[in-house]
Order: sequence, then C-alpha cells, then structure tokens
Amino acid sequence: MMNDVIAYKDGGLIIDTQTALATSSTYENKIMFNNSPDALEVIRHSCAHIMAQAIKALYKDVQFFVGPVIEDGFYYDFRVGEKIGDADLKEIEKKMQEIANAKLPIEKTYTTKTAVVKHFANDDLKQEVLLRIPDGEVSLYKQGDFEDLCRGPHVPNTRYLRFFKLTRVAGAYLGGDEKREMLTRIYGIAFADKESLKDYVTMIEEAKKRDHRKIGNELKLFTFDEEVGAGLPIWLPNGGRLRSKLEQLLFKAHRQRGYQPVRGPEILKSEAWKTSGHYENYGENMYFTVIDEAEYGIKPMNCLGHIKVFQNEVRSYRDLPLKFFEYGVVHRHEKSGVLHGLFRVREFTQDDAHIFCTPAQIKENVIEILSFVDSIMSAFGFKYDMEISTKPAKSIGDDAYWVAATQGLKDALDENGIHYGIDEGGGAFYGPKIDIKITDALKRKWQCGTIQVDFNLPERFDISYVDANNEHARPVMLHRAILGSFERFIGILIEHTAGEFPFFIAPTQAVIIPISEAHLAYAKELANALMAEGVDVEISSKNESLNKRIRNAETMRVPMIFVLGDAEVEQQSVAVRDRRERTQYNLTKEELILKLKEKLSEVHF
Repeated sequence: MMNDVIAYKDGGLIIDTQTALATSSTYENKIMFNNSPDALEVIRHSCAHIMAQAIKALYKDVQFFVGPVIEDGFYYDFRVGEKIGDADLKEIEKKMQEIANAKLPIEKTYTTKTAVVKHFANDDLKQEVLLRIPDGEVSLYKQGDFEDLCRGPHVPNTRYLRFFKLTRVAGAYLGGDEKREMLTRIYGIAFADKESLKDYVTMIEEAKKRDHRKIGNELKLFTFDEEVGAGLPIWLPNGGRLRSKLEQLLFKAHRQRGYQPVRGPEILKSEAWKTSGHYENYGENMYFTVIDEAEYGIKPMNCLGHIKVFQNEVRSYRDLPLKFFEYGVVHRHEKSGVLHGLFRVREFTQDDAHIFCTPAQIKENVIEILSFVDSIMSAFGFKYDMEISTKPAKSIGDDAYWVAATQGLKDALDENGIHYGIDEGGGAFYGPKIDIKITDALKRKWQCGTIQVDFNLPERFDISYVDANNEHARPVMLHRAILGSFERFIGILIEHTAGEFPFFIAPTQAVIIPISEAHLAYAKELANALMAEGVDVEISSKNESLNKRIRNAETMRVPMIFVLGDAEVEQQSVAVRDRRERTQYNLTKEELILKLKEKLSEVHF
C-alpha cells in the first residue's frame, strides 16, 4: 500500500481520486500513501469519518456537526445522549479497526444543496453545517452504511486507515459560540505506518509527564483560581523568581541593543482603537468598559502606547531607528473552550518592542532582530524555523504597502541565507510578519516570537519625522516580540526541560542542607555570600532526616544541593551534589562562589 496514489495536487488544492474519477480529469502531481503533509491531511480527514461511523454504530441517536483535520490530527464534534469519556475511546478504536479491516470503498456523490437540506431534514446539526455552505452543488461521501456531507478529500478505501489513535474527549460549543450548546468532541491522530504512530504515542506519553500544568503545580510556579477567573494565572513565589530572572536578562539585553524602556496605559479610549483599526478588525477579541460616559478598550497589544511615545516630541531622521520596549500586560477575550494552562490565557505579558525607522532601515533592523532571536533561542537550546505570513483577507492599507513590507522581510531572510516558509493570508491585519516557530525536546513546533512590518499604523496616526531635506516623512513601524509572551514561553520551557531549568533561570538555584543545628550558622553565612553574588538559595533546616531533605530538593528539581557537616564547617568547604551534571564533589567556599559566578555569567542574550 505504501506509495499507492491516494490523491493529487492541483496548484495548492488537494484533489482525491474520487473527484478525479468523477470529473475524468488527470493530474501530474500525485500524492502517495505515506507520511507527507498532504497525504496525512487526506488520511486524517478520512479517519475522522471512520471514527464517526464507529460512534454511530456504538451509540444511539448520535448527530454529527463537523470533523475537520487540524495541525496535529483530527476531531469530530457531535451530539449524543450518553456521556462519553476517555475510558470509552478503546471501544471506539476497536470498532474503527473493524471498519478499516472491512476495506470499504469510500464513494463520492454529488447533488444539490436543496436536495441535501431535504435529505437531512430531521438533523438540526447538519442544517447548521448547510447554513455555512453556499448554494449550488455539494458532495457526500459514503462508506458502508455511513454517509456524511463533506467536500473531502478522502482516501479511496478504508484499508488505508489502520494506524490511528484517539487521544482525548473534550467539550466544544456549537460553532465555537459560548452561548450555544456544548457538543462532545473527540480528538485523534493517524499515520500511514505503524512505526510513526508508535513514535507519536510515545511522544504523547512523554508529553503527559512534561505537562506544564502538572509540573507547574509540583514546582509551585503558578496556579489558577475559579474565584479569580479562568485564564488568569496567579504567579507563586517560585514562578515569580523565574519570571523575574527572565525579565532581568532580557532588560539588560535590550538596553545593550539600544532599546529604550517605556510603558503605555493598559486602558485607552475606544477612539484610539478605532483610529488604529483594532476596533473594527480585532474588537471581538477585546474587552471594553465605559468611564465617564466614554468607551474605553483594555489593550490587547502595546503598539498604540508606543506610537504615543513617538508622538510626544518632534523626531529627526538622525534619531532613527528609535527602539521602544515594554513588558506590557495585555488582555484578550479568549473563549473558555480554548483556554489551556499558560498556553492560552486571557491576561499575559508580552516582551514587546517597536522600532520606528526609515523604509531604507527595514532590512538592517530585521537582520538585527534575527540575531537577537538566535541568541535567546540558543541560550535555551531551542531550534527554530521562520515563516513569512502574508496579507490576510481582513486587512487595512494599500496593496503597495503590503508588497513593500513583505519584500522587506524576504530580503532580510534571503540576505542571511535563512530558509523560510510562506503562510499565505496569515499576516496581522495591519502588516505582514515573520513568525518564529521553535522546536522543543519532543520535536513539537510552537509559534512564539514575531516580527511585523507596518506602514499602516504610522499612516493612520499621522506620525512623522523630519528628513534630511527638512520635510516631514513617514516612518515604518516594526512590531517585535521574541518570546511572544512570558506565560506561553515559560509553559513551553517547562515542557521542553521537564522542569529541569537551566541554572541561570531556575527559581531556586541551590539548596543548602546543614546536617544538624551545629552547622546552621555556616549555612546562613554561605547563603548570604551566595545571595550577594546573585545566586538564589534556600536553607533546608527542617526537623527531617538528611535523606528526606535531599529528596525534597531533588523533587523540586533544584540544580545544586550543598550538604554541610562537621568537615565542611571546619574546612570552610561544601559537599556539592550537581543535579544537572549528575556529579558529586567538594569545593572550598571561595571555589564554589567563583564557579557559580561563572555559571551565571555564561548566559548572554
């Protein structure tokens, strides 16, 4: 079966064999049965249908909404009278395997929307789907006794669908509308071969162990509280120390690169958001309130505040580029169904910066940002890819601006020999962007930082500088975040490291364990000396056994443990247990301080 033709590619469109047969068309670009992205899209779409067929066979009165392919698999939303949980997935998988083994042909038929409306007259969920489909010809796919409204593409036979795994059960609002009923959603994954599925399942199991919510709780980094509200993280002391270290390192790195710290208000009049275009193009993601009969919007981004900083005085071409940065707290109206630990929250802090420059300075500044990105990602051991996102359907500004801005990004990447992909239509509403996608220890990709070229907001706010001819000229605005947000980046970092943070950012970098009360004074002396050098240390002097205190420190994944007994007090030395290097050794107090100072100074962003 491997390398059987399961579909074709025509431009950017996937055409399944059923469609090709029905239209008597021929296509040169074949999609073979393998694990290529195009093949997996067809396989996973078809797997969603055999999952629906299995559910229909096992549960009475089930009705189906939609079952699309997503980035890492597929899902189906449906209504069912019985409660389905994760424990039921095995039975559904078993029935799916029976359908795959039956080698049922998957047939495509065409009809009119009017006929389909009548065909599904008693199915209100299918009527909801039909509301989203334009009038005219529609298609249905059938395998055995299962038939569903679908535009495809699908594999030609269920025999291609043997290597799958259902991953979880969730709830999903009908059409993503929180005011409507909650449907049941089952997620799954599928591949072309057994080995790829096995590797994925192994990765999923490891991901569960590394889940940042689980580790965040174990290490006492952050929490959520229903009384406070969903999607609003509360940072505990350990998490606060970790964040503070990250902020301090970034602050120093920004200042060394000529950025100026600024701060804009968290709430601005709606008129400002109307001028920027956010009100019209992003308003559904914002929170609004009324003060003194005037409407205000809580900021979802920091750009407007930085524009106002630029406008605060007359700027000359000699001042450019002007670089402003801010750890800006922003709020976005995320639906409850998509909230997920630190990965998707309603309040977060961006490591945000905006560079105001001339059009001729775009390339050099983008190149400098790319260097900044590389230094940070290298420090944390992340590999990363770049992707240019182009003009979306919902956008502002002249096409000429978009063409010039997009070309500026391409030129910067090309000049540095950086490979990049293209995400057509994925840009911000005000400009194209480079998205920085990092790969973690489990080979998962995460979209974090972004570099955006914007001609539109400077135009809308009529900002200018005085050029060499003493005339007013329009600057270009570069929007830039490298981590994306502290919350999301820390969540990714937790899962990347499994909570084994690099020494320079660990919440507690060392635990000092005096064996008895007689060694406590030396422990305090050592702690004070290390804290003076910027090392975060704690003393573990509870009335517990030595082994238990060591185990507690190891459970909290503290990089280094210092045990102090009679010999250490007498010799002014330290018995070191290095968790990261998995070694044990003795150092004098002076040698230890020098070693830790060196470890802290190794990191440069």
